[in-house]
Formats: sequence, structure tokens, C-alpha cells
Amino acid sequence: MKRIVILSAVLTIVSFSVHAQVVSKDSISILKNQKEIALLSAKLNEEKLKLAGLENSLSEKVESERKARNRAQESADANSKIASDLSEQAQNKKLARQAKKAAKAAKRDAKKLRKATSALDNLENDIEVLKKKVAEDEAKLQDMQANQ
Repeated sequence: MKRIVILSAVLTIVSFSVHAQVVSKDSISILKNQKEIALLSAKLNEEKLKLAGLENSLSEKVESERKARNRAQESADANSKIASDLSEQAQNKKLARQAKKAAKAAKRDAKKLRKATSALDNLENDIEVLKKKVAEDEAKLQDMQANQ
């Protein structure tokens, strides 16, 4: 009698452990999937925040590039005017110094314009890349949620 009780107890424990392992494998798989979804959602939120920040700074970069373009144009115009004045009065040292300063200013402003344009192009490229990444991650998240 004792043997039957012990044997039935052992069989009950073994059957529970086998059943528990099957359930736990399924639940572990579901939990892993939920964890991946949560991580992807967090990553997606970070990317969207970064994208919003980049898009906000876009207007500043556009304005900066516009101002640099205006300054470069003004400097080039001033340089051209002084250079034409100097061509009429080639021996005037004062005009020669002014022409040299105007040429330096035009060169400096043109360099600032190139940098501002490059920064704007880089920012626009970063925004496009991030938009594509967000779209890919959103599609991946939808697939993961549909397969859950």
C-alpha cells in the first residue's frame, strides 16, 4: 500500500513537471516576443524623438544658411564694387587696402556659406535616413504584433 501511494505520488509529480515544462516553453517564447516588442517600441520612440528634434533644428539651419547666403552675396557685391573702383584708380593705396579687406571678407563669407550649406545638407540627409529607419521599425513592430 505504501508503495502504491509513493508510486502514485512520484507519477503525479513527474506528470506535473512534464506538463509544466511544456507550458513554460510556450510562455517563455511569448515572453521573449513581448520583450522584443517592448524593446522595439522603446527604440522606435527614441528614434521618433530624435527625428522631431532634427526636424525642429531644420528651420534654424535653413535660416542660418539663408543669412550666410545673403552675407556672402553682400560681400561679393562689395568686393566687386571696390575692385571696379580700384581698376579706375590703380595707384590709390587706400582703395587697394579696402579691396584686399573686401576680398578677404568675401572669401570668409563664402566659406561660411559652404559650411552652412553642408550642415543643412547633412541634416536633411540625417532626417531622411531616420525617417526610413522609423518606417522600417514600425513595419517590423506591426509584423511582430500580428505574429504574437
